[in-house]
Amino acid sequence: MAREAARWLVRLGSGQASADEIQACDHWRASHAEHERAWQRARRLTSMFDRIPPAVGQAALGRARDRRAMLKSLAALLAAPPAAWAALRGARNSGWLADLRTGTGETRTVALGPGTQLRLNTGTAVSLDDGSGMLSLRLHRGEIYLEADRPCRVLTRGGMIRTEAAHLWLRQDDADGLLGVVAGLAFWQGADNRTHSVAAGQRIAWHDGALQGAAQTLDGSPDWLRGVLRADAMRLDHFLRELSRYRPGTLRCDPRVAGLRLSGVFQLAHTDDILRALPALLPVQLSYVTPYWITVGPRPAGATT
Repeated sequence: MAREAARWLVRLGSGQASADEIQACDHWRASHAEHERAWQRARRLTSMFDRIPPAVGQAALGRARDRRAMLKSLAALLAAPPAAWAALRGARNSGWLADLRTGTGETRTVALGPGTQLRLNTGTAVSLDDGSGMLSLRLHRGEIYLEADRPCRVLTRGGMIRTEAAHLWLRQDDADGLLGVVAGLAFWQGADNRTHSVAAGQRIAWHDGALQGAAQTLDGSPDWLRGVLRADAMRLDHFLRELSRYRPGTLRCDPRVAGLRLSGVFQLAHTDDILRALPALLPVQLSYVTPYWITVGPRPAGATT
């Protein structure tokens, strides 16, 4: 039963099904209650995942080996016990099964149709759903820059953003979020269901779906689009926390130097060089447990760089 439902799901989802095949699927569903239940379970499964681009689905269906593998995997998922479905749903919501992901230090640019481009910063996970006429994204974690010349919405842990056309900068870190509008107009709806407009040149922040103060001025597009980290009298612990997003391993700040202030523009493609430059900028030294486990602490009295 699960295999039959999977076969119909793959065929009709490819965009190549004929009118006769669509009618045959309807007849199969209506012929037995178990068939309809299997079909609905298949539909629920696909709702956990965002739409497979037609070109990908058609290419896979054109290869017998890939078609058999897809059917086998889909049938196994449909026959899985409820506990497995719950685990799958949890992985989906956490971003582990997101359509678009970037690793540590990686950025990515994706075209989402005419006039729409999505850029992902380091450590970002995004799910897509373009099946309802409106582009819909879910930002699970990380940071994106969206250039959209059509209606779209973005779901985050802290609320929903809607726009008819805009250039948006969004960041989601656990319970904290940030929205900046570079061009156009956007609307943010938080946990209280109240809608707040955000105009070009403004940014807002939220925590657990609650707006944190009034809109502030946004100084253009984010620096990471240009591959740099800009510090303007930034606390050292905040600087290292931000830098750690772009390099693997552990980067620790000794509390004794956490409050030191740092200014400058730093190239994110060379994080090792940034760290090696710190003792020339501040009274600190680097302690290495391994190349990927570094502590920035106070420089001993009398020591030189």
